[in-house]
Amino acid sequence: MKDTDIAATAKALVADGRGILAADESTGTIGKRFETINVTSTADSRRAYRELLFTTAGVGEFVSGVILYDETLRQSAADGRTFVDVMKAQNIMPGIKVDTGAKPLAGSPDETVTEGLDGLAERFKEYAKLGARFAKWRAVIRIGSGLPTPYCIDVNAHALARYALLCQEAGLVPIVEPEVLMDGDHTIEACDRASTDTFHAVFQALHQQGVALEGMLLKPNMITSGKSAAKQASVDDVAAWTVRCLKRTVPPAVPGIVFLSGGQPGKLATQHLNAMNANHGPLPWKLSFSYGRALQDQALKRWKGAKENVAAAQAALKLRAKLNSAASLGRYRSDAEAA
Repeated sequence: MKDTDIAATAKALVADGRGILAADESTGTIGKRFETINVTSTADSRRAYRELLFTTAGVGEFVSGVILYDETLRQSAADGRTFVDVMKAQNIMPGIKVDTGAKPLAGSPDETVTEGLDGLAERFKEYAKLGARFAKWRAVIRIGSGLPTPYCIDVNAHALARYALLCQEAGLVPIVEPEVLMDGDHTIEACDRASTDTFHAVFQALHQQGVALEGMLLKPNMITSGKSAAKQASVDDVAAWTVRCLKRTVPPAVPGIVFLSGGQPGKLATQHLNAMNANHGPLPWKLSFSYGRALQDQALKRWKGAKENVAAAQAALKLRAKLNSAASLGRYRSDAEAA
């Protein structure tokens, strides 16, 4: 696939009013989510839940792509269609999470480095044959006393860039996810400093390794106060700080920025995205969403593992996707939540 094809795919993923659903929870993570609704995690229950998400009628109007876990990319719906074909029928592109998780960083045990580069080129070939059009790799950066260290930022930036280049060489669009965690009691200023340093390092590494910026998407955190901070920044402040940080660090050649929700409540993640698009444009890149829990939470709670609840769960997912679609255009209205 040529660079122009990758660039076209990247642009399509951030087409007006569309964003990405992150459904790439590992087996362990989705097991913990299922525990909250008293559902046992099995291959079949995971398949049933993911089928609920992907077969939501009309969700493709608001969702351009879905990030999948390895197991899910290989699964099929109850009617025998592969999940890849189910998504294609909704004009949704399948994507794949390819990192193998964050592990303790040698020399700085309170920090992590994301692994998964070994054999990645061969895995990309297989994923492309299975129908994946894009991929995702997440780096985890923690704020704390003396953290993050430049060392942690640099090794994760290098791994992100290496992944991104291998991804493009396989004809897939890389989603580059450097997540500065919300965990902690830090101020919004501390989040801004850590995020600025991280994003600068990531784009320097991407440049050094020859990644085509036109054929990638950035999936960053928003600039927020720590979850347990005594003072929480307002929606307007989060929007202003986030846009300023991105303007200072993200080249305009990047077609789109698709935010992670990072544990934010669904409504708040939508409000933050809307404030950026409504009050801080025009911008050189599209600002959209790549949410997991912020899109799925209400659907999961309504489903509870019961077939008779599928329609209600799908309605919740579609509403959340529609509201975030509006936010990506700066047109979200809080009264629409009542639907």
